[in-house]
Amino acid sequence: MNLNTAFVTGATGLLGNNLVRALLGRGVAVKALVRSREKGQQQFAGLAGVELVVGDMENVPAFAPALRGCDVVFHTAAFFRDNYKGGSHWETLRRINVDGTAALIGQAYAAGVRRFVQTSSIAVLNGAPGAVIDETNDRDLAEADDYYRSKILADRAVQAFLEATPDMHATFVLPGWMWGPGDIGPTSAGQVALDTVLAKLPGLVPGSFSVVDARDVALAQIAAAQRGRRGERYLAAGRHMTMRELIPLIGRIAGVPTPARALPLPLLYALAGIQEIYARLSGKPVLLSLATVRLMVSEADRTRFSHAKSERELGLGFRPVEETVRDVIAWYRGHGWLPAGRGALTR
Repeated sequence: MNLNTAFVTGATGLLGNNLVRALLGRGVAVKALVRSREKGQQQFAGLAGVELVVGDMENVPAFAPALRGCDVVFHTAAFFRDNYKGGSHWETLRRINVDGTAALIGQAYAAGVRRFVQTSSIAVLNGAPGAVIDETNDRDLAEADDYYRSKILADRAVQAFLEATPDMHATFVLPGWMWGPGDIGPTSAGQVALDTVLAKLPGLVPGSFSVVDARDVALAQIAAAQRGRRGERYLAAGRHMTMRELIPLIGRIAGVPTPARALPLPLLYALAGIQEIYARLSGKPVLLSLATVRLMVSEADRTRFSHAKSERELGLGFRPVEETVRDVIAWYRGHGWLPAGRGALTR
């Protein structure tokens, strides 16, 4: 299909901003949904071809007129980070991730859009520790935490719309733990990078992760819009890694020492509880919460994913994690988040 104009939700986020840039690089005009015009202008300063649309996924009808004239909607927006600061966030997760997604695809269709790319997650999949997981390995809704449950239900809302609307085309892209430049949130990945370089990590945490470059996920999204089969899911999860592998890698690239000892679980839970209290009082992002620790423990070694389908049908590939980390550190240094003189980037 020809892409002339795309609508991107969550446009200032890590995935969203890299997707916007990838689309612009292909000559596609972008309508970028942003909650804050100021943040949108900060993220896309100097970029031609971006129209900022101020709106919120809790009120889709308010920005729905901007969907007219678009060839495709890329839905990358989601409520996520605050869910891991402690407390119950299910109602907000449901309103934004589930109800908002259902409203968005409905309003897109009403506006004449016939192609939709849903940013799903590896959270909707599950498997035994050590097993290779593919798109067929569904997670049991009863075993999901609140965020994972919201992503499963959001995907089901899109599938239900497809079943009821034969002329609508939608595909699903399932990213892993995304890293990349332009992470102004910062996301948990950006926070790990910053805390590692600034020597704020007290030790290594357990668990494993599937690390992927947000720029590669953006390319997967575009390929899914153009070549993906209707109703199909495509993994873009990246590389299986443990924190014991990732943190020293960040240190080598940034030229800083990193902790070598693993934090025992009781201490980890205690630190998470303290950080939760700090997050609630300060409103600032933290690296650990009780929910995060529980998730790391339960998901340990369940992050080995097969990309055979995505490689075969979308031509998906992944750049080396070393390149991704190097670009993340360089971006934070170049934008004043990290001291330029601390360590040296290795080549």
